[in-house]
Amino acid sequence: MANIILSLHEASRTVNSGSNKVTILDDINLQVEEGEFISLMGPSGSGKSTLLNCIGMLDAFTDGEYAFLGQSVHRMKEKDRSKLYKEYIGFVFQAYHLIDELKVYENIETPLLYKGVKASERKAMVADMLDRFGVVGKKDLFPQQLSGGQQQLVGIMRALIGSPKLILADEPTGNLNSKQSTEIMELFAELNKEGATIIQATHSENNAAYGSRIVNLLDGKIVSQ
Repeated sequence: MANIILSLHEASRTVNSGSNKVTILDDINLQVEEGEFISLMGPSGSGKSTLLNCIGMLDAFTDGEYAFLGQSVHRMKEKDRSKLYKEYIGFVFQAYHLIDELKVYENIETPLLYKGVKASERKAMVADMLDRFGVVGKKDLFPQQLSGGQQQLVGIMRALIGSPKLILADEPTGNLNSKQSTEIMELFAELNKEGATIIQATHSENNAAYGSRIVNLLDGKIVSQ
């Protein structure tokens, strides 16, 4: 029996827009098992990114239940949620979200600083990561000195450095050309084979096909999975 990494029960998110309440996510029911690779699909505005952000605890569901590794996220204080996120979740963004003033090496190291990992251990872990992805020669460059594909690779390395239980990827190839996109998706497929649980939001049917399950969203609802 595979372990359930997260489950959502009638999870919704509404926001106030002037005097109106706007429902962005509507009664989402979803269970994710360890080792799955899920592709969230749907047109722009269907709620994919919001769902990813809520699962990743960057936003919160306003109704319903969310359990992550058996813990009730919806009942947690902000600081406990933040701790859970930093400990177990790696996020890969479409716009990379690298820190321009930091070198590649320092960008990758950032999550370890949050976790309070000792300097000598950090050094070894970053060196391993640079070695694994074959970018040792780029460690002292700044993000703007890299191509889009290389920046996304650094974003993925940063997401992976803390050995997260769950990798969330929001349109991870949205700013890349097709060759770079394929390389990044092949990398996700490989990470998934190694046991990583991945949820990606994507417009691309090619990218979605890398997943083991496709969840279709429309107007904030899951319409098929």
